Amino acid sequence: MAAAHRPEPPRTGSEKETLEAYLDYHRATALWKLEGLSDEDVRRPMTPSGLTMLGLIKHMAYSERWWFQGCFLGQDVEVLWSWDEDEDDPDAEFRVEPDETTEGIVTMFREETERARDIVHEASLDDLSRLPRRSDYSLRWILLHTLQETARHNGHLDLMRESLDGTTGE
Repeated sequence: MAAAHRPEPPRTGSEKETLEAYLDYHRATALWKLEGLSDEDVRRPMTPSGLTMLGLIKHMAYSERWWFQGCFLGQDVEVLWSWDEDEDDPDAEFRVEPDETTEGIVTMFREETERARDIVHEASLDDLSRLPRRSDYSLRWILLHTLQETARHNGHLDLMRESLDGTTGE
């Protein structure tokens, strides 16, 4: 797998530029892990709980939507989970439905990350979330949280990819 299309984070720059660059690097890494795999492979359950590579990408897309649009901007956005434990479907954001396509989920991920980039570009790291129940979360915290979650899920994707075809890489 060639990784030439992943943006290498700069060795110098402002805090915001560095955070954005590392997040973009890990976003690109997540999609890189899917390259060359069949639709069947990216949908194949890889854990006892049924987790799939494509399901992780779907989860990351919804997480980007939630943290940047829902939490930071305070917009009413569609997510696949509920705050009411009685109604929550804990697997919904990870489950790839039969009518969902690989292309559609990858496109959603790209669109959500692009929207998040635009939001971050227009804000300061010290700006606070507009969502009342999360009003003490700064954009800095949201960026760091999203970065660590994306990197963590890339580790999951690494292991799944290796299990599928033996391909390894950072």
